[in-house]
Amino acid sequence: MTPVAPFDAIWASLPMPALLIDADNTIVAANPAAETFLNASSKSLLHHALTDKLKADVPLDAALARARANQSDVNINDVTLTTPERALPHCLLQMAPLQDDPAQILLLISPRVMAERIGRTRSASAAAKSAIGMAEMLAHEIKNPLAGISGAAQLLSMNLSAEDREMTDLIVEETRRIVKLLEQVEQFGNLRPPEARAVNIHDALDRARRSALMGYASHMLIVEDYDPSLPATWADPDQLMQVFLNLIKNAAEASRGRQGRIRLRTFYDLSLRLRRKDGSGASLPLQIEIIDDGPGIPPDIAADIFEPFVSGRENGTGLGLALVSKIVTDHGGLIGADSVPGRTVFRISLPLAPKEKLKEK
Repeated sequence: MTPVAPFDAIWASLPMPALLIDADNTIVAANPAAETFLNASSKSLLHHALTDKLKADVPLDAALARARANQSDVNINDVTLTTPERALPHCLLQMAPLQDDPAQILLLISPRVMAERIGRTRSASAAAKSAIGMAEMLAHEIKNPLAGISGAAQLLSMNLSAEDREMTDLIVEETRRIVKLLEQVEQFGNLRPPEARAVNIHDALDRARRSALMGYASHMLIVEDYDPSLPATWADPDQLMQVFLNLIKNAAEASRGRQGRIRLRTFYDLSLRLRRKDGSGASLPLQIEIIDDGPGIPPDIAADIFEPFVSGRENGTGLGLALVSKIVTDHGGLIGADSVPGRTVFRISLPLAPKEKLKEK
């Protein structure tokens, strides 16, 4: 079976390799991008088993079976694919059953692109630990002389004119600002391991929403768009709330004082799976999105926003999103961001609470 008009042009124009896989896991169609990717003609690919033409370090047959059984998309990140000509690490595989024939699967291959984005998310926590560790070593030594400088400036101000006291007041104010930054660094580095238990995502979101509306988001309209059927995740409720508070604060500050709109959205997505370094997989079906209508993330820092000390705001510390990334990663989840002017989405993917843990309760 091959795609028929009017889809021929779309099929041929797809920029990514695409294969149509039959019920017995044989290739029944390949677009031009797939022919180039596999360095083989469509004729030589058709009616051959997928695993004869494309090797992977994940069980492809099992993933295809899962897509058919659940009748839902299956996405597998960070896959190494091997063709007769080469090996390609860090690929994304997307499998989707056809509506007209659910036994057939559309397989899309994204070399590197998506995996690199998720790789940046995974590496953010390690980068944060490294940078914060170095900063912590300096924090104590810096805070001590700052206290001396601030004290000396206050003593000097007692015998100065009002005009000269403006300079000493500036010294005191700036030293206090630096001390506050160093305290944030120390707080980041001292974050305790999660004390996990079964948590209702909506309870944590609601606590964060109400807290934000009482303070920095009082000028914002916060809209709830929840899937009430979502099961619990396994998390530290206080740390999870801290994640939501930081993201809502970012969204509120992005409005730059105008009455903007923040949308809190939750939904279930069975297709997202995280592949660990040991080769095992983990399902991350619980999705939380914090969406704002602000100006968007500056393009020059968009790829590094979860790195420590990267900030798009004047006088920003660049620790908020690094902390968020660290907490989410410590909970076995993923966080990513997509942004264009007028719409920025931070999406968190979390695992379900283990059934055995729920039974213990």
